Amino acid sequence: MDLEKMDEFFNKRVNMYDDHMLNEVEGCREGYKRMAEQIPDSTKKLLDLGCGTGLELDKIFRRLPDVEVTGIDLSKGMLDRLREKYNDKKIKLIRSDYFDYNFGIGIFDTAISFQTLHHFSHEEKTILYTKIYKSLNSRGLYIECDYMANTQEEEDFYFAENKRLRSEMGIKGGFYHYDTPCTIDNQIKMLNTAGFKRVEKLWQQAATVLLVAQK
Repeated sequence: MDLEKMDEFFNKRVNMYDDHMLNEVEGCREGYKRMAEQIPDSTKKLLDLGCGTGLELDKIFRRLPDVEVTGIDLSKGMLDRLREKYNDKKIKLIRSDYFDYNFGIGIFDTAISFQTLHHFSHEEKTILYTKIYKSLNSRGLYIECDYMANTQEEEDFYFAENKRLRSEMGIKGGFYHYDTPCTIDNQIKMLNTAGFKRVEKLWQQAATVLLVAQK
């Protein structure tokens, strides 16, 4: 198995991505609905990390048609597809690595991520969660729906495999596509470490889990 660079992986799969997520990844179709239900009615500014083709935005725009969205993603192909879908909405799209991009301080009412953060380490996620925490206003909410491991043994296996594959390919750094899901308990600990006062698991179907973190 050869690892592909993250942006190249998703650019190659733009045309089949929506169908794959909706019909092949258990829990995602329902997860999009559940996430949208958790967006507070008062949300005016929304940060969407790893927005892809914007599948999660469909249900959100039905509830909040005037919400202003800032979407960040590495894949040009995905962002182009999102722009086609929602060209009548208030969307600012940024092609960037969300670990490096400056979100600002106290700007957003709500931040979301859907099936994007299961590729990164505890350290990387904790740094990102801290940035998200700071970008939210005083009553801000962060909602994450993602692929999570059932056990610590499962998590350890995926991280070990990722390390092995990178070593075999001579990869020193950069973002390459390989799933490294973390357990729900570890996810909650990372969010707490980043500053979130209350983190709850609200829903789960198979390995798809919905967490809500309150600033």
